[in-house]
Amino acid sequence: MKGIIVSATSDIATEMCLHWKKRGWDLSGTYFSELENYKILKKNNIPLYYCNLSDSASVDTAARQLAENVPSWDFLLFATGSQIPVGAFEKVDIDRWVSSIQLNFVNQLRLLHRLLPVRNFSSCEKSVLFFAGGGTNNSVNNYSAYTLSKIALIKACELFDSEIKDVKFSIVGPGWVKTKIHNATLESGEQWAEKNFEKTRQKLNSNDCVPIIDVIRSFEWILSQPKKIVGGRNFSTVFDQWGSEELVKLLSVDGNMYKLRRFKNDILVKS
Repeated sequence: MKGIIVSATSDIATEMCLHWKKRGWDLSGTYFSELENYKILKKNNIPLYYCNLSDSASVDTAARQLAENVPSWDFLLFATGSQIPVGAFEKVDIDRWVSSIQLNFVNQLRLLHRLLPVRNFSSCEKSVLFFAGGGTNNSVNNYSAYTLSKIALIKACELFDSEIKDVKFSIVGPGWVKTKIHNATLESGEQWAEKNFEKTRQKLNSNDCVPIIDVIRSFEWILSQPKKIVGGRNFSTVFDQWGSEELVKLLSVDGNMYKLRRFKNDILVKS
């Protein structure tokens, strides 16, 4: 299995790389800063290419390097996510808000567009996977750029899965995992994060977070399933019975399951 992991130095992605490297998978990835996770991956001989997802020129350069060095990928996984800026839409700096949309949505698809031509066409099905995020199923205040980007990615998976027949696109919400993404909330403080500041602090200090190994296994299950079962869908590591035959049967007959839809469309329909 040959894969590219974008933002491989994020906490979850680093654990994925180490886990899959032990299984003999051929992995490459991108990085933004040369911090601890970067050093860990380099020590494990995982090739890394610099990519600043806030900068389109950097994305194009990374795409060229990856295409030259990692042709014929079997899966492409985007592990990028930043909750900055935290705060109500009318109060945050609009340039930072736009930059967040660029990083969390637009430039991920820019990189995808550049790398699709070098997928492994000899394989029956290739996989593209994204991370969903909190707030996609309800209204969470003060994270609008992050949340809107994740919702857009959910719909993008459905659209691209329909258009590109030989690739399955899926997205996964990992739930509350103890990672550095939550530093944005803690560093912004209660003034900007409001009630989410204390909620985040308590959650991270508890034993009630999702183990990274569960996230990894949910991704592995998606990689093992055919396009009809997982393509274009938004899964949850925490709430879905991934790995069960019952879920596979339900997904095989319901094309709308785990996709963005209006709820209860059949109520009070005009005649």
